Amino acid sequence: MKSLVLFIISSLLFLNPLYSREGRNLLLDKSLVSETDMQFKYHFPAYYALNPVLKADMAWEFNKNGDPYAAPFSGGVWYDELSGKFKMWYSAGGGKTNGLVTCYAESNDGKVWFKPDLDVVPGTNIVDTVEHDCVSVLLDKFEHRTDRKYKMFLVAFNNSGSVSMKLKYSSDGIHWSSTKAVSGELYDRCAVYYDPFIDKYVLSLKTINGVYRRARCFLADKDPELAVSLAHRTFINGEDKFIRFWFNADDDDPRHPLFPDLRPQIYNHEAMPYENLLLGYFSVWQGPENKECVELKVQKRNEILVGWTKDSFNWNRENKKPFLPVDENPEAWNAGNIQSVAGCPIIVGDSLYFYMSGRYNSRPVHPSNFATGLATLRRDGFASFHSDKKECYLKTIPIEVTGPYLFVNTEIKGSLYAELLDANSNVIKGFSKHDFEIVKKKNSTKLQLRWKNEDISSLIGKKISIRFYTRNTDIYSFWFSKTEKGFSGGYTAGGGPLLSPTGIDE
Repeated sequence: MKSLVLFIISSLLFLNPLYSREGRNLLLDKSLVSETDMQFKYHFPAYYALNPVLKADMAWEFNKNGDPYAAPFSGGVWYDELSGKFKMWYSAGGGKTNGLVTCYAESNDGKVWFKPDLDVVPGTNIVDTVEHDCVSVLLDKFEHRTDRKYKMFLVAFNNSGSVSMKLKYSSDGIHWSSTKAVSGELYDRCAVYYDPFIDKYVLSLKTINGVYRRARCFLADKDPELAVSLAHRTFINGEDKFIRFWFNADDDDPRHPLFPDLRPQIYNHEAMPYENLLLGYFSVWQGPENKECVELKVQKRNEILVGWTKDSFNWNRENKKPFLPVDENPEAWNAGNIQSVAGCPIIVGDSLYFYMSGRYNSRPVHPSNFATGLATLRRDGFASFHSDKKECYLKTIPIEVTGPYLFVNTEIKGSLYAELLDANSNVIKGFSKHDFEIVKKKNSTKLQLRWKNEDISSLIGKKISIRFYTRNTDIYSFWFSKTEKGFSGGYTAGGGPLLSPTGIDE
C-alpha cells in the first residue's frame, strides 16, 4: 500500500498538466492507440559497418600504464546547428593513474572524426585535465547565457578511492571555467541531463541498494549549481529532502549467458528529450564483477536498453531486448561494456544517430580499451504498428488538433487510408476513408495526409481520433503541424543538420 501511495504522489508531482504535447506522437507509446488489430513491433538500430568511428591513436589517449582510452563515458555527442558540425567530448587516458581526461573531436558527417590541435594543452585535443571517472557534457540549447552554453559535469577523483561531481561552464566547449559547484562524495558512474518538460537539470546518481546492488537516485533542480551542491551518496534506499530513490534493475532484464545466476543491475542511466517524450538509456550490468573480469581476462557485460517517460520520473521499460547490444565475437570493438552517450540521438535526415562506447578484449583487458561506435535507426523508428496483406485498422485516442496539417511517419508497401472521427466516434463529414486521397507504396518519415475536398484547419482546437486502414504497412508516428513543411514543435534531442538551434523542431 505504501509503495502505491508513493507512486501516485510521484506521478502527481511530475505530471504535465497538458497531456497533448507539441511534437510527433511516437507509437512507441501504445496508450495513444484505443483500438487496433495491427501488430505492435519494436525495432533496433544497426551498427555502422566501419565502426569504431573513434579510437585511441594519439599518445595522450593512453593512461600511465599504456592502456588505450578514446570514447565518451557519457561524455557528449551533439550537433551544433550554428557551426554546422558534429561535436564530441570523450574520455582519454591522458597519462593518468586513476582516471581519464576530457578531449574534443568534431565531424562534418558524424562518421569521420577529426581531433583538432587546441591551445588548452598545446599540440593535443585535450580540453580539460581534471582526472575523472566519467563526465557529462551538455550543449545546452535552452541556456540564454552564452558563457554557460556548454556545461561539464565531471565525476572527478578526490583520491584513488573517492569521487565528487564538479560543474564547469564554457562558451565554446573548449575553454572551460573554474569549478562553479562541487558535490559531496559520490559513487562513480553518475550522469546528468536537462529535462525541458520539468525545466530542471537531473542528476542520475548511482546508489548501492542492499538487495539490488547498483541502482539509481533522483536529484533535480532548475539551478545546476544548486543541484550539484546538494548531491551526495545515499545508502540502501536512503533518501533526504532532495534526493529520492528512483529505480533498480528488473528481474527480467537481460542476463549474462555465462553467468545466468547473476541478477542484473543498473550500471548507468541518462536521458534525452525527443519529440514529446523523454528517452531513457539504461546500461544494464550482467556481470561479472571487476575481480572476475581481471582473472578471466574479459570485459564486464553492459548492454544499453531503452525506455521512455512522459512524467519525467516513472519509466516505461517494457522492451527488454538490448537496444545497443554487445557483440558476441570476443575480438569485436564492442565485445563488452557498452555505455550510452549524452546528446543522443542526433537527427540526420530520415535517420537517428546513436553513439556509444564499447570495449574490446585486447591486452590489457580490464577496464581499458575504450572505442567509440555509431548505430543508426529510422527517425521515430523505435516501434511501429504493422499490418500484413489483410486490411487492418488502428484508431487513436482523441488528440487535440493543433495545426492545419496532419503527417505520419510510415512505410507503405500496400496501401493506407485514414478517416477522422468526432468525440462520439462518428466520421466527420468530408473526412471519411472514401474522401481520403489513398496512398500506395510510399516510404516516408514525413508524409502529409490529405482529403479530397476538405482541409483540417476547420478542426483546430477540437479533439478528434484518427482511424487508419492499412495493408502491408508500418506506422511509426503521427502529428499535427502548423506548416506544410511538417515541423512538429517537439524536441530534437541532440539536434541535427538543417534543424533549429533552439532544440525544437520549428
